Amino acid sequence: MTGTKYVILLGDGMPDWPIAEMDGKTPLNLAATTNLDRMARDGAVGSVRTTPEGFYPGSDITNMGILGYDPKKYYTGRAPLEAAAMGLKLGPKDMAFRCNLVTLKPVADGLMMEDFSAGHIETEDSAKLIADMDKAVGGGKVSFHPGVSYRHIMVIKNGAAMAGMRLTPPHDISDQNIREHMPKGDGAEEVLRITNEAQMFLKTHKVNVRRVRDGKKEANSVWLWGQGLAPSMPALSGLRGIKGAMITAVDLMRGIAKLAGMKVIDVPGATGWIDTNYEGKAAACLKALEEVDLVYLHVESPDESGHAGSLEYKIQAITDFDRKVVGPVLEGIKRYGDYRVMALSDHPTPLAIKTHTTDPVPFAIYPRPAGSPAIEGAPESADKFDEGIVKSSPLKFDNAVSLFEYFTRK
Repeated sequence: MTGTKYVILLGDGMPDWPIAEMDGKTPLNLAATTNLDRMARDGAVGSVRTTPEGFYPGSDITNMGILGYDPKKYYTGRAPLEAAAMGLKLGPKDMAFRCNLVTLKPVADGLMMEDFSAGHIETEDSAKLIADMDKAVGGGKVSFHPGVSYRHIMVIKNGAAMAGMRLTPPHDISDQNIREHMPKGDGAEEVLRITNEAQMFLKTHKVNVRRVRDGKKEANSVWLWGQGLAPSMPALSGLRGIKGAMITAVDLMRGIAKLAGMKVIDVPGATGWIDTNYEGKAAACLKALEEVDLVYLHVESPDESGHAGSLEYKIQAITDFDRKVVGPVLEGIKRYGDYRVMALSDHPTPLAIKTHTTDPVPFAIYPRPAGSPAIEGAPESADKFDEGIVKSSPLKFDNAVSLFEYFTRK
């Protein structure tokens, strides 16, 4: 295949806030980012606001925009995107929910969200829990479908009336009492009923009994959120004239890719955590470019580290992303001659709050593109790929779709 090759290297949740204990530095400042810095120095840098006004800064919304799809037009909810990744066929009125396996901890005045991932539960354990729960708690209108690690899907047949229910992502309330974050709106009583039944079932399940015995966190509850109806999206090839592929460990991203008609490439050992197979993702990216125009390579580990509140893990995740993904891709893509690589994040995930913000994020495009008359000020470089680019660069985008169009322009 001839023509320009495009690669988007997405380090989920990398940007952060200055940390007082680290002399005001961020994880991007503290990590070893030789290759990202090279992109910033020898390419063009700028910033983009990935979350449209009025939207929550979820990875579903932000990544959809970065891929060139306007969330205001195509977004219906997070769960239906993940359902698409799993091959679930939703009826026109079926409501899909993201179903986390979580660890709740008793406190004096209720229950606290101790771990939104149940200790990053292994898929083997979670699949057994979800399959058995589908038999014990599901049935009739309700069904549970196993995904990866703690991330699963629940579907309620003909549940369209629940679309406006207010539900809170569990990673937004780490270490908080769940009392103030209960479901509200049409269908809330049904969601609470399902949750209570699931808790009673999970408490005595042999998988959890073993996990407690082995010193692991038990998955003692489900947490339902991100509900939505099935979306309808045109293929990327039809919308943008680009044949694409997605590399990710996350069902959400697989779902976006499938709905966009992109090839989904599974990499053995890709986990979405700091132990993911970075090298395998980079190799798969370079191989895929033999058949497609654009590869979207998504790495989840910086975001997960931010949600966990771990500075050590976040620095490690960013360093590994730079050394094991960015470096090999920049070197290997040279054989294609005409290419562009963009590195960025979908949103910040500050360690201080363990959740996403709507702050603009920095990006770097390499090699330096020719100037565009639509952008005031020539693209400028920076010595370091970090949050300072947001303030220093004149190249600013108010929405991610415009950035995608700028990146892929002929």
